[in-house]
Amino acid sequence: MSGTKPPSALSSVKITFLGTASAQPSSTRNHSSLALHLGGDVWLFDCGEATQHRLQKSSVKMGKIQKIFITHTHGDHIFGLLPLLASRLNGSGGTAEGVEDPRLHVSTGENTQPLEIYGPLGTRAYVRNGLMYTHTLLGAPYVVHELRFPTDPLGDFTTLPRNAAELPTGRNIDQIDGHWPDVFADNLVTVSAAPILHSVPCVGYVVNERPVPGKMDPKEYIPAIKRTKTPMSVMSRLQQGEDVELADGTILRGPPRRHGRKIVILGDTYDPSPIAPIAMDADILIHEATNAHLPGIDPTTKEEDTYETVEMKARSHGHSTPQMAGAFAKRIGTKRLFLNHFSARYAGDDDVNAETAEVMNAIGSLAAGEYGGEVTCSRDLMSIDIQLPK
Repeated sequence: MSGTKPPSALSSVKITFLGTASAQPSSTRNHSSLALHLGGDVWLFDCGEATQHRLQKSSVKMGKIQKIFITHTHGDHIFGLLPLLASRLNGSGGTAEGVEDPRLHVSTGENTQPLEIYGPLGTRAYVRNGLMYTHTLLGAPYVVHELRFPTDPLGDFTTLPRNAAELPTGRNIDQIDGHWPDVFADNLVTVSAAPILHSVPCVGYVVNERPVPGKMDPKEYIPAIKRTKTPMSVMSRLQQGEDVELADGTILRGPPRRHGRKIVILGDTYDPSPIAPIAMDADILIHEATNAHLPGIDPTTKEEDTYETVEMKARSHGHSTPQMAGAFAKRIGTKRLFLNHFSARYAGDDDVNAETAEVMNAIGSLAAGEYGGEVTCSRDLMSIDIQLPK
């Protein structure tokens, strides 16, 4: 095998839902955002209004945030980005009486690690405009990469100059065969993306952990290692899947590596079909379920409504019902479905309120009826650990 050491598994993978509301927040649901914990790093997916308030109530450390992925530029998914950047990157509004602020000279050298932002066309312009017209100075660098649709214009899509803290290395990433493969990749994970259908250009993301060490029974190896007086340290090489030749010519073969975790995080959508080819067999699917028909359970249900009319209304606004989410979960063979992005009519205090719990259980049941697997209705500050596939 090559001299490159194969990657190990992430120490842990966890998701924290920071905001699970749709267009309007409520006292129990904030605007859209979730944190993906990858070992010691945190990546945010969407950053709706007041996301940093939710961060302060969660176990997520703002200083651990390394990347932010925006699904689309509707306000309930991006209005919290600028305040979070100012907090995360030591921002300020400048100094008085002509004293030069040191933030005007942010280090942007080759070895500087910026906060990375990914999003569709308009993300870069939104950040530049917001920072310029609020006179915000940042004390650390950031970079914006845009996932471009075939019909998008060329260039930065803004005439404003880069902020002093914005690195010039931001990429405009073109689609290949209808999706964006490996918009980010390191030796542990890759991130790919694809369009999903909404009322505006919208992106879904697929986070793939690279293959991880296989399960190993030390008793299969120890006798031969002891017989040849080989250092026990070779066990770590075997655990990584390497083959080890002992002094007597015996070759010990490490267990084959196994699939890592796969997480699909969708933005708003009435049809995520374009992402299906790269989303198959996910361990976790996070799918919106903005509207539901709950006669006899939800007191705001209109008499003239039916399942069909509620779905038609959801689709007309670019959104999904629980049944639509369940059908897509079944289509891609995901192991577990999480619903989010709920209408303001559905409170998020189902852990303490019996009436809310009845409503959310009914929403989950509608999705499960189509999906046939485990469905969880997310609520703000809910955290889940994602285990390696067995």
